[in-house]
Amino acid sequence: MVLMSEPALAQVDLSGEWAPVRAEDNVGNPELGDWVGIPMNDASRLRSSAWDASIYTLPEWQCRPHGSAYISRGPSQLRISKEIDPVSREVSAWHLEWLRSVDRPIYMDGRPHPSPNAQHTWAGFSTGEWIGDTLRVRVTHLKEEYQRRNGVFHSDEIEVTQYLIRRGNYLTFLVIAYDPVYLTEPLVRSTEYQLALNQNIAPYPCTVVTEVDRPRGVVPHYLPGTNPDVGWFAKRYNIPLDVVMAGAANMYPEIRSKIPKSRGGFGPELPPAAQPAAAPRPANRAGQ
Repeated sequence: MVLMSEPALAQVDLSGEWAPVRAEDNVGNPELGDWVGIPMNDASRLRSSAWDASIYTLPEWQCRPHGSAYISRGPSQLRISKEIDPVSREVSAWHLEWLRSVDRPIYMDGRPHPSPNAQHTWAGFSTGEWIGDTLRVRVTHLKEEYQRRNGVFHSDEIEVTQYLIRRGNYLTFLVIAYDPVYLTEPLVRSTEYQLALNQNIAPYPCTVVTEVDRPRGVVPHYLPGTNPDVGWFAKRYNIPLDVVMAGAANMYPEIRSKIPKSRGGFGPELPPAAQPAAAPRPANRAGQ
């Protein structure tokens, strides 16, 4: 009877309806050529330079969901529900669902991850464990998908570690991405959510339409060195292009020494003749 009277130990309840408050950089549709803060390697820069925003008009792109490595960065509400084992009454899985995503279970029963050759999906395969009051999640088996909606991609070899931290009515969603194909070091980003008791995530019907009349089989892209919009972000904010394309180096304060004082850095002052003119925004490309 003494044992039965002891309170049952439970982890933090993450279930509920959550509305996004603000992402770390608060960017849903980043500007063209904005690669600052991403440890991109040469392969990633080459892939991003070939990207054309018109690819979203392809029928096979119009209804594709956001993948698990990106979805928490979008301006989408989040629903978390729990799956309870009827015998042990423990949480056997958490289910995460955003507006533009598939149901994503996080298994809590200790099951192993599948073989690397197993099917990759938009949700991937997720397992979780509690570290104190923080849920740590390991995500594998993700399809190739974008890290940012301006052509920065991750490969299907990516592995993601996520931390879900609840503090009252606020939920911190921390994402650490490891990609041996496109990243030189881990990419760390976070998003804050707030509990929304009256929220109801709407259904997300999607109908494919023909937006652009193009020959069958044509995939919008640029050949290496031909994308005229790669330097648009750098010109707009008067930042040297080699700083924007510096990869991991532009994640740290030391990069400011490479930006002239007239551009907000600690470097040398540019003479008036060297000041670049602001570039016009490219039509029908940025923000798609």
